Amino acid sequence: MKPSTVAAILDHVAELWAIAPEAEITLEANPGSVDASRFQGYRTAGVNRVSMGFQSLRDEDLKRLGRIHSVAEAKAALEIARNTFERYSFDLIYARPGQLPAAWRAELAEALDLADNHVSLYQLTIEPDTPYAALHAAGKLIVPDEDAALALYAITQEMTAARGLAAYEISNHASPGEESRHNLLYWRYGEYAGIGAGAHGRIVIDGIRHATVAERHPETWAAAVEGQGHGRTELTPLSHAEQADEMLLMGLRLREGIDLDRLAKLGGVRPGADAIAHLKQLGMVDVATGHSFKAEPAGDWRRNELDPIAICAGPGLAPEGSAQGLGHNAPPPSLIRATPKGRFVLNAVVSELSKSFETLS
Repeated sequence: MKPSTVAAILDHVAELWAIAPEAEITLEANPGSVDASRFQGYRTAGVNRVSMGFQSLRDEDLKRLGRIHSVAEAKAALEIARNTFERYSFDLIYARPGQLPAAWRAELAEALDLADNHVSLYQLTIEPDTPYAALHAAGKLIVPDEDAALALYAITQEMTAARGLAAYEISNHASPGEESRHNLLYWRYGEYAGIGAGAHGRIVIDGIRHATVAERHPETWAAAVEGQGHGRTELTPLSHAEQADEMLLMGLRLREGIDLDRLAKLGGVRPGADAIAHLKQLGMVDVATGHSFKAEPAGDWRRNELDPIAICAGPGLAPEGSAQGLGHNAPPPSLIRATPKGRFVLNAVVSELSKSFETLS
């Protein structure tokens, strides 16, 4: 987008909503020369934070990932962003084909030297109906297996924490107070309006939370906006059960976890005590009966790349210093969060908790 387009969008947003004085206005940008040359124009338009998709700091891997920028261009864009915006971030993908722990340690150390107060580090996933999926199915693309991926994830947690950029979400790392505010809104299951092509939203209308979906095809979306004033294709009221599942899935991505009392109020359910106790015994979740958790231990992450027993830690291995379950006389937890180990297999944790939901009268 041209800076003038960004300015027009932000001006129109300001006509429809009140804007907080310190609102975070983030633009996602490619680190190539075209976007970087427009950074000052974006800043003048009102953007105060930029997030750039580096993906890798190795040129050969950028080519494999189908990226058109080079590492040199990414670093040049970063320098412009540093001098233009109040806040900036970039993201990398790890667990790439053939990536070994030592190589990821070296690349991540380089990235953390470049980072400011926020960085996003995503594990490579093979999405359906993509060129990578076809190559993977044909055996021409070999990605690290689960044990190797866990070792790389462990290195990521260890090194970012050591730099003061602990994970506040599965893939996002920031110093305190520098978390991405719009992403926190999603994960805390707040309200957000999804406007552009393909955007999703969650908005409350007359006290009922609705899911919105916009037309995916940009030209079709634009024609719909011109013709009917919006590009929305779905406006669906969500049941209490659907809201509970969504809140659980989103909230457990965060290190701060979720408030089970809010879950009960929103969805009318609470995870079963036995399921929570079992997951706690496995070291997959932490619980708290007050308003906050104890500090999350950093742990000795390096052993995971060296010790296959640590990698394959299985049932019955509770986290060090924790009780074996909740205890029959313990008060019900008010907060729950996935541990670093649990966040690595979050879908399984969410599934176990969701299946245990007990309906409240």
